[in-house]
Amino acid sequence: MLHTPDYVFSSIADIPLDFFSKEGIDALILDLDNTLTTHNNPVPDPVRLRWFEEAKTSGLKMMIVSNNHPERVKPFAEFLGLDYVPDGKKPRPKGYNEACQRLGIPKSRIAAVGDQIFTDVMGCKTAGIRSIFVFPILPETGFWFRVKRFLERPLLPKRPEKE
Repeated sequence: MLHTPDYVFSSIADIPLDFFSKEGIDALILDLDNTLTTHNNPVPDPVRLRWFEEAKTSGLKMMIVSNNHPERVKPFAEFLGLDYVPDGKKPRPKGYNEACQRLGIPKSRIAAVGDQIFTDVMGCKTAGIRSIFVFPILPETGFWFRVKRFLERPLLPKRPEKE
């Protein structure tokens, strides 16, 4: 189903790096806000930054696809040394398809990580790539975010228990 993620983790930092090789994933498309960092924060927190550095060292290819504008995405992506697609138009497949093309890896070997059902998970499904859902870092305060989160509540997967 379009709203059902393929995998679920509490946060990106909870994804064990050996998970990717076990699942045949060579590259990740990463959402930005509330997946890698909180909204409008220019850097990830130390736990997520450490995970990211370890993932990069392991050889996992990564790039950011965000619905946010270039002025938000570019400095963050440059801080991490990643390529990026701003204005990704998720849940449409445009941003994901562009990222897959730039990564140069078959879609069957790519997954995307994000914190929203209606943009990230559904976007993965429309683009034909696997989705990894992570719970948002912090609740958003904006009106439309609150509405969207309320509407997605019945579709949310169960939060995994800590191992």
